Amino acid sequence: MITQTKRNEIRQRIHARIRAKLAGTAERPRLNVYRSLNHVYAQVVDDQKGETLVSASTLEAKTKTGGNVAAAREIGKAIAEKAVAKGIKQVVFDRGGYLYHGRVKALAEAARAAGLEF
Repeated sequence: MITQTKRNEIRQRIHARIRAKLAGTAERPRLNVYRSLNHVYAQVVDDQKGETLVSASTLEAKTKTGGNVAAAREIGKAIAEKAVAKGIKQVVFDRGGYLYHGRVKALAEAARAAGLEF
């Protein structure tokens, strides 16, 4: 059985491998996703400057529950709306070492539907 600590170490190794291949620029920032047991977080990051341009999470959205697919859809829509308001249309999607499934997939599809291109 894989413990939670071991699972997170594996995810971090996968994320490091992904990050070696992609980075956010001023023209095409990186949309980063982090999911915990109870919440989902998303950030649009310019890696060249090292700054977060836009962020959204289930904590700030005051959703009743944050650890489900419906909440991830809300965050995807919210992050896309904030990014488009700042003039960001194209991003690079960073799934954070998670499988493109469930909450991560729901967030990505909602962000695409709300106007982000990736």
